[in-house]
Amino acid sequence: MPVYRETLDNGVSFDTLDQVPNSRGDNTREFIVPEGHYFFMGDNRDNSLDSRFDVGFVPAENLIGRASIIFFSVGNDTSFREFWKWPANMRWDRLFKGVE
Repeated sequence: MPVYRETLDNGVSFDTLDQVPNSRGDNTREFIVPEGHYFFMGDNRDNSLDSRFDVGFVPAENLIGRASIIFFSVGNDTSFREFWKWPANMRWDRLFKGVE
């Protein structure tokens, strides 16, 4: 699966996996989020129902809780479907870690 390095305008870089080349999640337009709203993006960028497509911008009054713990995390080279690879690629230091 192709891996691309993306760099934001502020210099922060990260790797992304391209599960589906030329999908509707590739090269999306720029989004301007209205004040008092939030933009949500799924972790599966090629196949997420998120603010880019179906959810839209979420009003602040719709947020009723916050993330408090990371439950599960595997390395970038492991598909969630490849459960047999989880033990070798598990990010053990992130499991059950509190979110700051």
